[in-house]
Amino acid sequence: MTGHDVIIVGGGMVGAALGCALGDLGLRVAVVEARAPVAQWPADSVDARTSALTRASECVLRNLGVWDRMVALRVSAYRAMHVWDQAGFGEIHFDSAEIGEPDLGHIVENRVIQRALWDRLGEIATVERICPARVVALDLSGEPPTLALDLSTTDESVSRPGGRSYPTVTNDGVTAPSTARVIAAPLIVAADGAQSVLRTMAGLGTRGWAYDQHAVVAVVRPERHHRETAWQHFLPTGPVALLPIDDGRCSLVWSTPPEHAAALVGMPDEEFCRAVTGATQARLGSIVETGSRALFPLRLQHAENYVEPGLALVGDAAHAIHPLAGQGVNLGFLDAASLADVLAQARMRGRPLGAMATLRRYERARKGANLAMMGAMDFFKRLFSNDNAALAVARNLGLRATDLATPVKHAIMRRALGVSGERPSLATRRR
Repeated sequence: MTGHDVIIVGGGMVGAALGCALGDLGLRVAVVEARAPVAQWPADSVDARTSALTRASECVLRNLGVWDRMVALRVSAYRAMHVWDQAGFGEIHFDSAEIGEPDLGHIVENRVIQRALWDRLGEIATVERICPARVVALDLSGEPPTLALDLSTTDESVSRPGGRSYPTVTNDGVTAPSTARVIAAPLIVAADGAQSVLRTMAGLGTRGWAYDQHAVVAVVRPERHHRETAWQHFLPTGPVALLPIDDGRCSLVWSTPPEHAAALVGMPDEEFCRAVTGATQARLGSIVETGSRALFPLRLQHAENYVEPGLALVGDAAHAIHPLAGQGVNLGFLDAASLADVLAQARMRGRPLGAMATLRRYERARKGANLAMMGAMDFFKRLFSNDNAALAVARNLGLRATDLATPVKHAIMRRALGVSGERPSLATRRR
């Protein structure tokens, strides 16, 4: 059986980032992924799925050696953010220049992040990418824990560290069919998303609820340039955001009730453009062009426990959050960076990587911070996504007061950027 120190199930943004971090530490890592990321796309196309990356996430990606690759593909800085409420007079404007920062973050297509990280994984000698592969069984009772995989095809994207070839074997050493493989490691990490198969197999419960909103995403072109500003309008039914892309287009994220979301996705392009123009009060003029649309159900979800012996959860497998502030993947990158710190310390001190004494350090570092952010986003969702007149007055007064309270506004910007507070080592400027 191939020896690994850590197995990561899920090669998306967070799982691949963790794989790069651990590989750079010299740990023997297997990254199991069902589908390799898209390798090529038309130069003028923009993926509807984007992420708003904070400075902390940028630092993580720089320190993993992938930021320059992403820049070569496309990252779009936003230097200001303007937020306003439909039901009143409240507006707030954030400008990075006020706190001496070059920007407030970057809007980046998910496929750009995934491709850069996946390519970097393939360059690290101690990392094995097992793709395509599907987990069919998990056994945490053994020493070490094991995973049974179904290799559904002999896809050439299965890569081996240093070009070495590994046999496919079962626990008793008998060669198995080419579509099956059993692997083992002291620690297995679930980075396989909000519907985590690994979390379910381990019997780890979650708490949360579905929101009365779906997110409609698309790439649109406004009549006027976005001025490198993210625009967010709070409607009683949910927020609509226009996030700037460097060619003048915007990534649209519109959270709205499920029936309305389905109607928006099904509209003819011209009608959809008119709907977005109205929802954003034509702050950038008319929306003159739209790409394809998709919708995603929104929910709040949090794992009751992040760890058990031999297993840790990161990213959406541990927590799912409302997208109104774009914090989901940023929390996941901090999970990965924090777990990498914990495992580096454990290795240096000769402690077992999968022991609870090791993994509890990771859980303590991240669970409270994630819960605080989730609670804040849930509070803002409930505060703004309603038509209660008294709440409308209160939130508009709050927006106006915060806009005028310069020290408070600056503190909010620094906190949102991830340049204040305690951070894992990868999230600090080094490169």
